[in-house]
Amino acid sequence: MDFRLAEPADLPHLKTMIIDSFGPITWFRQLDEKIGPLNGCDWRRRWEIRLDKVFASQTMLVGEIDGRIVAVATGAYDPEPALGFVDLLGVDIGEQGKGYGREMLRGMLDYFRSKGAKYCNLECLLDNEKGNALYRSEGWSLVAQSNRWFIEL
Repeated sequence: MDFRLAEPADLPHLKTMIIDSFGPITWFRQLDEKIGPLNGCDWRRRWEIRLDKVFASQTMLVGEIDGRIVAVATGAYDPEPALGFVDLLGVDIGEQGKGYGREMLRGMLDYFRSKGAKYCNLECLLDNEKGNALYRSEGWSLVAQSNRWFIEL
């Protein structure tokens, strides 16, 4: 897999790829299934809004096979603690199961190392079994767990 920083022309494709890859596991969708869209804004639209903010504020690294984007990772680096944060790790829905998520994760860690990172963290939903299995197999340590609470006002 070849890695490069995302370019503005990549953003429409990345938005679709990320939303499709997170669709089966996102808590945004789980919430819609329980109570419906929030103020008429369904889970996909809420992801679009989130991604606009991610694209504006985070580093986006894409992974390509034969010139096609098959994976993406987004994140940020804080030089003072030398800490990277992987926010999103997505693989094209038609390319999953080929090890591209693992390669993309390693590519993002290499990118952070090149910036001076000595540590990295990420979050993963408890019920995302594939994601958690990946991180365990790559030597990540579970430090804390959290619950996502919601109330309708």
